Amino acid sequence: MYLLFNRYVAPQTVFLALSETALVFLTVVLTAAIRFSFIGSYVYAYDPTLLKTIVMTLTYTAVFYYFGLYSSEFYHPGRQMIMKLLQATAVSAVILFGIYFIFPSLKTWRGILLANMFLLPLGVVVWRTLLAGRLMPEAPEKRVLIIGTGELARKIGTDIYRRRGHGLRLTGFIDDDPSKVGQSIVNPGVIGCFGDIADIVKGEKIERIIIALPDRRARLPMRALLDCKLRGVNVEEGETFEERMTGKIPLDNLKPSWMVFSDGFKSLRTRKIMKRIFDLAISMAGLAVCAPVMLITVVLIKLGSRGPVVFKQARVGEHGKEFNIYKFRSMKQDAESKTGPVWASTDDDRVTRVGRIIRKLRIDELPQLINIIKGDMSFVGPRPERAFFVDKLKEIVPYYEIRTVVKPGVTGWAQIKYPYGASVEDAVEKLQYDIYYIKNMSPLLDLMIFFFTIKVVLTGEGAR
Repeated sequence: MYLLFNRYVAPQTVFLALSETALVFLTVVLTAAIRFSFIGSYVYAYDPTLLKTIVMTLTYTAVFYYFGLYSSEFYHPGRQMIMKLLQATAVSAVILFGIYFIFPSLKTWRGILLANMFLLPLGVVVWRTLLAGRLMPEAPEKRVLIIGTGELARKIGTDIYRRRGHGLRLTGFIDDDPSKVGQSIVNPGVIGCFGDIADIVKGEKIERIIIALPDRRARLPMRALLDCKLRGVNVEEGETFEERMTGKIPLDNLKPSWMVFSDGFKSLRTRKIMKRIFDLAISMAGLAVCAPVMLITVVLIKLGSRGPVVFKQARVGEHGKEFNIYKFRSMKQDAESKTGPVWASTDDDRVTRVGRIIRKLRIDELPQLINIIKGDMSFVGPRPERAFFVDKLKEIVPYYEIRTVVKPGVTGWAQIKYPYGASVEDAVEKLQYDIYYIKNMSPLLDLMIFFFTIKVVLTGEGAR
C-alpha cells in the first residue's frame, strides 16, 4: 500500500503504471532504432535529448490512464481490455498529430509513429500476459488490528474487508468490555481486551493498529500502544486512516480537535497565491482553446429555445461573500418562476435538449472562466452553492461553513469523486470530499483534479 496525494493506492496499480510507462518508453526507442537500422549516430541525431520520445511516452501513458487501462478489472488481458487498448492507441495517435501540428519541433517520423501503433498494443498484451502468470507482485498483506467496536470501527473494518488490492488484512477488533470477546463485528470479530494488546500484536504479527474509539479520554491504553509503536508497529487514528482509504473525511465521528492537530490545513495563504497563478494561466488558455466550442454552443442554445444564452445567478463564494456566477443556459427560460429554488438533478424536466448535452460534457461551465479571471472563483475548489441552500445546509450539516474558506471552483474533488447530487444527503457526502480537498490542498492535487476533469469531459464517465 502506497500513499499518493495523501491517499492509499494499491501497489499493483503503481507497479503496472510504472512498468508500462517504462515499456512504452523502450518501445518508442526500439521503433526509432529499427527505423534507422540500429545505426547509433542516426538514432542520436533524430532525438538527441529524448524529448520526442518523452512526449510520445507521456501521451500514451496519459491516454491509457484516461481509458481506465490501469484499473484492476483490466490487469489481465481479455476482449474488453484489448478493445480499450486499441481505442487508446488510436486516440494517442490523433493527439500526437495535434501536438506535432502545434509544435513542429517535436514531430517524429511517420514510420516511427505507425510502428508504435502496431508494436505498443502487442507489447502491452504480452507484458500483461506475463504479469497474469507470475510476475505481478502480490504485495504482502499487512495485518491490521482495530481498537474499538463502534460505528467508525465497523466502517473501517468493512472497508478493509471489502476493498481488495490495498495490501491490508483485518485480524480483528479490541474492546475494553470482556463480554464482547468473540462477538462478530465484520469478519473476524472481537479477539481481545485492552490488556491483551501486547500479546495479540506479538502473536498475530500485527503491523498496523487503528484507533477507532468514540471517546478516548481515560480509556485509551497508552502504555501498551507506546510499547507497540516503539517496536515498529504503525499506530494511526481511525479518522486519518479512513481519510486516506476513501479520499474523504468522515463527518460522523469528526472532532474539532482532530482537525486542529492533524496534518493538513497548512499555509492556506501561500497555497492561494500559487492557485491564483495557476488559475489565470488555465483560464486564459482555456478561453483561447474553447472559443470554437463556446461559439457553437451559443448557436445551438439560440436555436434550441427562447431566452438568453448566458445567465447569471448569485452564489456564495469565499468567506460567504456572494457573487454572480456565469453559465450557459441549460434550462428553459424562467425555469424557477413557479417552483422557486430547488435541487438540480440529472432527470430534471426543466433542462432543454441542448442543455442535457452541454451539462453532461460540462460545456455549460465554460463561461465560469470569466469568473476565474475576475477572481470570484478558482479552477479547482468546492462548487459554489446558492445562498438559499447554504443557509439551509448550515443549520443541519456540521462544519458546512468550512467549504467557504477557499474560493469555489469550476471543478473539484467532490465533483470527480461523487455523482450529481440533489439532496441533503448528497450535500453531506460532497462536504466530506470538500473538507478532504481543503485539508490536502496543493498544486499537485489541483493538477490531478484538472486531469480527472479532462477525462470526464472526454469520456463522459462520472459527468455531473
